[in-house]
Amino acid sequence: MALIKAQFEAGIDKQTTTYGAKGRWIDSKNVRFRTGLPEKIGGWSKVVTPETRLCGVVRATTAWVSLTGVRHLALGTDRKLYIYVEGRFYDITPIRLEAALTNPFTTNGTTTVTVTHSSHGAAQGDFVTFDSFSAIDGLDMNNEFEVTEVIDGNSYKITHTSAASGSTSGGGGSGNAKYQITTGTNKASFGFGWGTGAWSDGTWNTPRTTSSIQLEASYWVFDTFGEDLLAIRNDDALYRWDLSGGTGTRAVKVSAAPGTNRFLLVSSPDRHVFLMGTETTIGSSGTQDDLFLRFSSQEDFNTWAPASTNTAGSFRIQDGSKIVAAQRSRGSILVWTDTALHALNNIGPPFIFGLNQIGANCGAVSASAVIDVNGVTFWMSQTAFYIFDGAIKKLPCTVQDFVFDNINSTAYGQITVGVNVDFNEVTWFYPSSGSDFLDRSVTYNYLENVWYTNDGFVRTSWVDRGVYSLPYATEYTSTALPNNETILGVTAGSSVLYQHEDGVNDDGAAMDCQITSGDFDIEEGDQVFLCSRVIPDFKDQVGNTDVRVEFANYPASTNTRTFTSTTTPTTKFFSVRGRGRQANVKVSSSALDASWRFGTLRLDIKPDGAR
Repeated sequence: MALIKAQFEAGIDKQTTTYGAKGRWIDSKNVRFRTGLPEKIGGWSKVVTPETRLCGVVRATTAWVSLTGVRHLALGTDRKLYIYVEGRFYDITPIRLEAALTNPFTTNGTTTVTVTHSSHGAAQGDFVTFDSFSAIDGLDMNNEFEVTEVIDGNSYKITHTSAASGSTSGGGGSGNAKYQITTGTNKASFGFGWGTGAWSDGTWNTPRTTSSIQLEASYWVFDTFGEDLLAIRNDDALYRWDLSGGTGTRAVKVSAAPGTNRFLLVSSPDRHVFLMGTETTIGSSGTQDDLFLRFSSQEDFNTWAPASTNTAGSFRIQDGSKIVAAQRSRGSILVWTDTALHALNNIGPPFIFGLNQIGANCGAVSASAVIDVNGVTFWMSQTAFYIFDGAIKKLPCTVQDFVFDNINSTAYGQITVGVNVDFNEVTWFYPSSGSDFLDRSVTYNYLENVWYTNDGFVRTSWVDRGVYSLPYATEYTSTALPNNETILGVTAGSSVLYQHEDGVNDDGAAMDCQITSGDFDIEEGDQVFLCSRVIPDFKDQVGNTDVRVEFANYPASTNTRTFTSTTTPTTKFFSVRGRGRQANVKVSSSALDASWRFGTLRLDIKPDGAR
């Protein structure tokens, strides 16, 4: 008998065949690599319990600390804007319209209530709050409602929790209505119906049933201005939340700023506010240019028109069709279009900022697909991953085909990235083909230069530790109702906030994790061997872990024998009777509180005649 070692390189390799990846790992779930060895990732738990679910899918988060030391976290969904402060979420969604109404409610003995309001401007799915009205047919109307149906420009329907006791046309007395900004969309789609497609394409006055016009999923972009939060939602206005007003106040529109924008960023340390994909004529949404950017006067987000007495200005980028993302890095502001990378630098008067293109054919895939880690910037394009550390480099990737050959390009705008500096990880969350929402992730360990994938581990936004002691991230469930605030008639689709690297479980439940190797030769692979013992090698093992070994004679042949053993921290070896020229191994666990780190597998073998 002889003991042979089965040693594997760090990282996942999906670029080759199962046999071609000998000496490599080929698949993983909830596993990371640290100092070359695979281990179960850290667990997560809800930040707020009992479970608090926010309305919509969170696609942007940012954390900061006030001058008094209070931690704040902003969260933007397709439907709402929230602030999390010391254990509670507060709805700070801007108000679009306030109006005094008289007898606006019509009931019909059901839960449906019709609201009459001339030029209300609401769309289905918007939110409206009523106050100071009298009850009508037993219904208290002083609540927040989701608009169920828009009848026309002067009336719409809402849904109450109870049926009206009668039917009344025009009641409720006098009160107020407050309409929040129009909600966005939770996923990308193609524009159908009237008004889509090229001029004279198709039959006049006939809605289009096909379209190449893509409607983006809603996203927010945040930055801080001192203690305050600045925010935009794609193709919307600039909003400011004044921290001094407290959690009971809402974000308000910066009326002097351009009203239609794609991206926001504040320069440092000079504090010019940049709005990108903005209007060439301030206040005219019809002049929005996806490649045009403006910066405000220094320390003044209310001054945007360039003059000799201020430092406001503008540029138009030439390469690409739209500005996608921006990031502060290495003393510059990096700006990505869908095809190229540019750098903005403060050069002083009279131009204030200079713009240089530093890369082509390396655009960013989404507003949230770029991240800076200690002056090194990582991003995802439509075909590859890149790094900028003073020079642009395409990252060699052992899972590139797996990611880019099976990705939903329509949902590119949802892709988001997060960094976990304690483990040197940059992780992109992306939608696979056929999925309207994020359902996969791919991680790059930038210190060890290895890649690994995780099917099913999905977060729609991520904030690394710093302001908070652990990373914070959000998860979306399309079928779960929100419960943070009381909204009558609200539809499903909500997000929950987790803290990561908290224990080893999935929010109190067992976490399923596994890693599988490619086929490796037994000795030289030129003859059949009999294996009688398998000797696993674990470090820091807690609980039971399954080790599976499969044997085969050829890469294309069915595995001749499969052996699985549940190992404990005291297991020295387990017996098998496996024959073959090659083998593979799978390590997995699904028990509560289990954790492990896997080292070198050894096989006890002797030559065996082929049968």
